[in-house]
Formats: sequence, C-alpha cells, structure tokens
Amino acid sequence: MKVLLNGEPFATEAVTLDELCASLGFAEAKIATALNGSFVPASSRCATQLAPADEIEIVAPRQGG
Repeated sequence: MKVLLNGEPFATEAVTLDELCASLGFAEAKIATALNGSFVPASSRCATQLAPADEIEIVAPRQGG
C-alpha cells in the first residue's frame, strides 16, 4: 500500500505501525510516531492498523549540537 512517510510517498507491505517501524530498522529504537497527526505511543503501535494514504511521522532523537 502507499502511504506518506515523513512527508514523502512510500510503498509498504506492513499492516501495522509496529511492522512498518521494524521494516525500517526501528524495532528496538527509541522513536516517536504519529499517524494522521495523532501521537501513537510505543505500546499501541502493534494494534495501530495502517490504511492507504495514511500520513505517518517517525522521529528519532539525534545527538550533537
């Protein structure tokens, strides 16, 4: 299905937000996620279903100054 990931078109086979994060290499990472403008806590990602045209934001912390 096609979604928007961090503002860019993205094709995925993932069914849940948790699966999408894992497929992108964020399975164990501390990240923040949002679906269609609403924050999704880590504990809810496995139950958060994705649908075509969903807008997903994934933010990972960065170090540095």
